[in-house]
Amino acid sequence: MKEYYDVIIVGTGAAGLYCALNLPERKNILMITKKEADQSDSFLAQGGICMLRGEDDYEDYFEDTMRAGHYENNKKAVDLMLRSSNSIIRDLLTREVDFERNEKGDLEFTREGAHSQPRILFHEDITGKEITSKLLAQAQARENIEIVEYMTMVDLISADNICGGVVAMDEQDEIYEISAPYVVLACGGLGGLYKNSTNFPHITGDALGIAMKHGILLENIDYIQIHPTTLYSKKPGRRFLISESVRGEGAYLYDKNGQRFTNELQPRDLLSQAIFSQMEKQDTEFVWEDMRPLGETTIMNHFPNIFSRCLEEGFDVRKEPIPVVPAQHYFMGGIKVNLGSRTSMQGLYACGETSCNGVHGKNRLASNSLLESLVFARRAADDILFGKKPEPCRAGAVDRKEYEDRENLMAGYRAVILSEIERMKKSHE
Repeated sequence: MKEYYDVIIVGTGAAGLYCALNLPERKNILMITKKEADQSDSFLAQGGICMLRGEDDYEDYFEDTMRAGHYENNKKAVDLMLRSSNSIIRDLLTREVDFERNEKGDLEFTREGAHSQPRILFHEDITGKEITSKLLAQAQARENIEIVEYMTMVDLISADNICGGVVAMDEQDEIYEISAPYVVLACGGLGGLYKNSTNFPHITGDALGIAMKHGILLENIDYIQIHPTTLYSKKPGRRFLISESVRGEGAYLYDKNGQRFTNELQPRDLLSQAIFSQMEKQDTEFVWEDMRPLGETTIMNHFPNIFSRCLEEGFDVRKEPIPVVPAQHYFMGGIKVNLGSRTSMQGLYACGETSCNGVHGKNRLASNSLLESLVFARRAADDILFGKKPEPCRAGAVDRKEYEDRENLMAGYRAVILSEIERMKKSHE
């Protein structure tokens, strides 16, 4: 790595990659990531990506998003996301992202819970992998983009509320001071803080703790979404998600007696509550999800990854229900940003799950995550190019002693995040 770049992007998920690709090739860009570049939660997204299906769909899509978010959404941010969706999808198609098509060659749409109609594009049940892998390959092919794996951001370089770069650490605990007039935080969520989560365990919300250290504004960090249906397992580690699209296509939920007990297509938070309530009532550790109503053709063509994973766990979804349980899935709060993805610190941007622009409100509508990430990543790139330039950062030399105990440092960040989440919960009671 060099000591200076035009832009530093922390994270190699959909948001970070799309921001980098929307910056011109004259900009020298550094992207760093904790693990391997393809170990972001964007790669795990199954269901799909939403898009506005013409002007006649606007009011319904807007209302669906607002209702799922308990009307705490930022209406301007929702409008911006919806209005930007068609240009985002057109751009993805030019980048050779392969979405499902019907016999006529037209784009095929699926429906998920809390959507009033099908408006979700998909690639089998690995849409996140299809989109993000194409973006990653293009970023790796760009000479101006340098991607460094196994490199962890441990602090920001700043002075007088102006960002001047990052302090990073490699696997051997060597410290790097890297300067840039622009830093973009695209670090993902905080699922690694929880015992049961669909997220990669190394994604622990470090950026939030670092932001708190520097007095950067956060918003609604207690708004944490539980996904209602993950494959029940006693094995440790990440929980395997059973996509919302499975229920959108017609799967049912049963209690221990094989009886349906709730509306499978209600918003995620309400469905999770219904499942938890049923588990408590019947003293069970899971409920059952039945994919058989979809039919074998739909299961094998639309959900081959889910079929294979369940088979590995001993369940043939063509012939029997599977045990499912809610688990932590998504983070609606984060580092507060405006519609240009600017944080409260000059020169610092945030996009994707790390950020909070208000699109999702209190609860995210299914398959809005990839779209929101891409829309506001592009907004960050546009603001870096065309917005008001930050003042020069006059930070002095970094005190390296502060970072000598890596484990204690990162544990400290995690502790302040969890403490702040609890404090925010109480403030919302």
